[in-house]
Amino acid sequence: MPRATDTAYEAVRQMILSGRAEAGSRLGEAELAETLGLSRTPVREALQRLGADGLVEVLPHRGARVVSWTREDLDEIFELRSLLEPHAAARAARIGQDEAVLEDLRGQCDAMERAAADGDLARLARLNSRFHAAVIDASGNRRLPAMLTSVMHAPLILGTFRRYDAEELARSMNHHRELVAALTARDPAWAEAVMRAHVRAAAANITGEPNEER
Repeated sequence: MPRATDTAYEAVRQMILSGRAEAGSRLGEAELAETLGLSRTPVREALQRLGADGLVEVLPHRGARVVSWTREDLDEIFELRSLLEPHAAARAARIGQDEAVLEDLRGQCDAMERAAADGDLARLARLNSRFHAAVIDASGNRRLPAMLTSVMHAPLILGTFRRYDAEELARSMNHHRELVAALTARDPAWAEAVMRAHVRAAAANITGEPNEER
């Protein structure tokens, strides 16, 4: 049986990532406890964990709310992503990947394309997050996942894919396929370029203009 705190953590996390709890919205302990059929203690602990993840802002004496971002926050987030994720992709290509890893990434591409075709954008966002995490893990740099955890949430919460038109969505799916091709070819420069283009396209989608490297 899962611990009550783990149950609360996963339930609230999915509320946030699915968009049911929008950026900036209040997360009341009592209301969540009643909704989830739990006591307030595991809900409080779950909110603290979500705060450490960067998904929730816990305010002293004022409860918790889903984190929200200013334009400056988003610029900083995508600046970091445009530096670190291309580096991770290049490193993953340079060290080479087992066929099992590459086949898993191809399978994730298949799943994302099916979700896109079905119009299931919430599922697509979750799969996209998993794909990016897998590429970061494939870099072999143990510090990168922790460094990128908090900045990877913004596109999920802001519903990046809901803002894409059909052409932008197709381009995003093609980026995933091309990145796997670059990893398969063990071409660091190619992998880095594809990931940079992919991240900058997401930045332009959310902020309305390209994310320029500084």
